[in-house]
Amino acid sequence: MDLASLKNIDLKDIVTKLKSGGIADKKLLIQFGVGFGAILIFLIGYYAFVSPIAEAQKDQINIMNENKNKIEEFKNNIGTLKASVKKLEPEYNKNSKLFHSKKEVEDLYQNISKYALMNGLSITNLKKGEPKGVAGVAPNQSTEQTTENNTDQNLAENPEGQQVMYYKIPVEYEIQGNFLSYLKFRRALSKSQKVINFDKEEINVQKEIQGQILSKGTISIVGLPDEYS
Repeated sequence: MDLASLKNIDLKDIVTKLKSGGIADKKLLIQFGVGFGAILIFLIGYYAFVSPIAEAQKDQINIMNENKNKIEEFKNNIGTLKASVKKLEPEYNKNSKLFHSKKEVEDLYQNISKYALMNGLSITNLKKGEPKGVAGVAPNQSTEQTTENNTDQNLAENPEGQQVMYYKIPVEYEIQGNFLSYLKFRRALSKSQKVINFDKEEINVQKEIQGQILSKGTISIVGLPDEYS
């Protein structure tokens, strides 16, 4: 039996012969049954095995296309981020020079001692406090503050859960000597290219020694989070 013979079968003719009971050629009926069964088996096999595999492959192709689109989107985002970083890098380098590293804090101690010695002053106390996280706009220039209230206007202490922008490191000091010499010391310290804030300052005249003062105060410096976190 070949497929060409199946194509030539006239279904109407078969139905007519079935109704009249005049089918003389049983071979024709067998051919019809075999052909119908083959078609039925093909359809069952297709929907049971081939169709699920084709659908799964179609889903995988859709996923691959979506992933390709996401990869292209990520590439574009990476390019945009790189451009933004490159644009902000000069500003970052400029501002980062204002901050003290841990090593530069030790250098600050040496500078305080050097300026005091150059101006004939005696340091009776010099103590560094614990760094405090600060959230807000980072300082962009060296400033000199004489009161704690003025400092608080520019610095907002870090509320819990907010990102720390930088750290504020307080340094307490007591210096004794001539008042004019102390002013020179203070001016020299305030000219530092790093941020140094005079948060608190109390000057008392020494009655025992004429022209001598005792200055007690707190200065603060700032550091980047990766240095003090």
